[in-house]
Amino acid sequence: MHITHLQLINFKRFTDLTIDLSKLATPPKLVLLIGANGSGKSSVFDAFESLSNFSKDGHSWTNTRDDSGYYQKDTSKELYIRPIIPELDPSQPSTPGNIPRTAFYGRSSLRQIPKLEKKRMSNFSLESDSDRPLRYIERDNRFENDIEILTQKILEEVFTGSDFDAKKLKERYLEPINQSLFRIFGGLDASLLELVSLKPPLGGNVADVRFKKGISEIHYDLLSSGEKEVINILLNLFVRRDTYNDTIYFIDELDLHLNTKLQYALLKEITENWIPKNCQLWTASHSFGFIEYARETDHSAVIDFDSFDFDEKHVLLPESKNSLDIFDVAVPKDTIFNLFHNKDIILCENQNDQFYNLLNLENKLFVGVADKNQVFIQVKRDKKFMGLMDRDFLVDQEITKAKRKYPNLRILEYYCFENYLYHPNNINELISDFDTEAYQQEIFKQKEDKKLKIVLEIKTVRNSYAILKESDIRDKNVDTIVESFSSQEFETYYRFFDMKAKFNKEFIASHNLSVKELVSTNWFRNRVKQLFS
Repeated sequence: MHITHLQLINFKRFTDLTIDLSKLATPPKLVLLIGANGSGKSSVFDAFESLSNFSKDGHSWTNTRDDSGYYQKDTSKELYIRPIIPELDPSQPSTPGNIPRTAFYGRSSLRQIPKLEKKRMSNFSLESDSDRPLRYIERDNRFENDIEILTQKILEEVFTGSDFDAKKLKERYLEPINQSLFRIFGGLDASLLELVSLKPPLGGNVADVRFKKGISEIHYDLLSSGEKEVINILLNLFVRRDTYNDTIYFIDELDLHLNTKLQYALLKEITENWIPKNCQLWTASHSFGFIEYARETDHSAVIDFDSFDFDEKHVLLPESKNSLDIFDVAVPKDTIFNLFHNKDIILCENQNDQFYNLLNLENKLFVGVADKNQVFIQVKRDKKFMGLMDRDFLVDQEITKAKRKYPNLRILEYYCFENYLYHPNNINELISDFDTEAYQQEIFKQKEDKKLKIVLEIKTVRNSYAILKESDIRDKNVDTIVESFSSQEFETYYRFFDMKAKFNKEFIASHNLSVKELVSTNWFRNRVKQLFS
């Protein structure tokens, strides 16, 4: 189940807010709401909780659980919550009455259980989620119930199974959690948690949940806040996801008490391994790790709540994940420049930053963005950044004019990054007996075979360049590119021949040259260094 469109009218701080995900090719599995404290992110979850309450136990969705006026921004007007859930009706907003009981499952940020205290078993319904807080702003104590659910499942198998096997029980009920803990905390013995035993609250005693950490065995109460947060979330999803397997999950501030590395690892683990395939996860954060994960994955959408006056009508669309602006809420750009005040921050294309940074160029820090257009847009928008972008099909005059207009912009001499990696001079430095002449002949042959197709692509490809939208930079005469492809002079045509996508590297495959090796040469380092001299 997925939401593709959500409208909130007269709901809490919103006069008329729409979140529109309908333009995405497929509904995202992860929807990340970002924005400063108080920007309205959690109010969206209040709306989901209101719908959830109605679907589960029929309470009025406008005045849930006798909270008259709690949700209404203007108590003299009606409020509306209008989600479009394609699985129910792809064209019409869903009404509270036709939403299944298990369509929503939410957890607030107030779910931390610092110490196990419950001394007896309780009775509740998973499907109606009857142990949820009365209101979304109240403390969520479901973790201790989750311990009960898991131990009950184990006991049922012990007493009803025909062939009791302790090893199989452990594999079924403990190993999935321990595998997740391994992926989140990593394989270092000092930090790795392993769930080794759990007992429900019996005989007037609280539950006994124990973990192995390093060579020690420790009780749940002695874990750090971050470790408890991870255990809380994993156990809750583990015992309830069979019931909520066609559901919109909404979990506020999943990143509580976690450092940046764990934030990224937790969100990745939850999204990819714990939220069922046909479900959707909505979460809110202003953490760097969450934004970085959402930016890197295809199945996510980022909605920015920052700097909006929600007394006005607004439609929020997914942010471009290629723009560094989405990180502002976690690490403002001014902070980045203060942290690296002695370095030029250079935006480059794709993941090439990791290789440029291996050069250790003095006072230079490379940061990867999506493509050449994002490099140009960011440098144009914020002159504190420098930019390094591929040449592609830019003619010499355009490069000259671009550098004059944008002094912080650098453009490669060759078509792309790979043209430097696979340049004969670069390979020759690594392989002393390399047959440079035969290699150049192979490049020439492949260029000739693809020349006509490449020439026909030039105009279309150039029309996609953001930098050429500026009329004072664009040169209408591209004859020099066409003429270059007709040349037999290697350095002439090599400037425009795409060594990333157009060149079959079978000729050099036997040498097994890695990118790290190819960027380690003096030739490569000097060519890049010249761009900034």
